[in-house]
Amino acid sequence: MLLTLLLQVAAELSLGKLGAAIGAGLAAIGAGIGIGKIGGSAMEAIARQPEASNDIRTNMIIIAALVEGVALFAVVVCFLAL
Repeated sequence: MLLTLLLQVAAELSLGKLGAAIGAGLAAIGAGIGIGKIGGSAMEAIARQPEASNDIRTNMIIIAALVEGVALFAVVVCFLAL
């Protein structure tokens, strides 16, 4: 089903545009998974050591911002490929 849909889209568009769209989607999904793992790990760390919650939260926000920045660059590169 999905392969048929992709082949129909590929017939209408060029393969470069299809690749750029898939790449942008994968970058967004990867960033979502990464930030989710960061948040989950930070919550576990805070549950184990509540006294270090401020340091853990600060590091979590910095790392999440870096992941989001890399994802933004990936999406921009994919859109430039269009």
